[in-house]
Amino acid sequence: MTKFELTESLAHIQKISVREAKSIVDTILATMTDAMLQGHHVEIRGFGSFQVRQYDSYVGRNPKTGQQIKVRPKKLPFFKPGKDLREQMNKN
Repeated sequence: MTKFELTESLAHIQKISVREAKSIVDTILATMTDAMLQGHHVEIRGFGSFQVRQYDSYVGRNPKTGQQIKVRPKKLPFFKPGKDLREQMNKN
């Protein structure tokens, strides 16, 4: 599902305009992003949680040339699905 499809679905379910739905989706995503940039984790019960993981620097290699390169430390978002979502995915 894309952001646009999510927006259209919200507009249809809530019987609001696509413009209003887009504003709602944008606000939610911006708020979640801001929280993660400040080092907080975001938890949506039953769905999952988002957090930022810090990775140390390491020596890697360029797969094209085989040359060793130093990879800088980095932060990446990480999603952990909630119990309810995992159970729904594994229903038979």
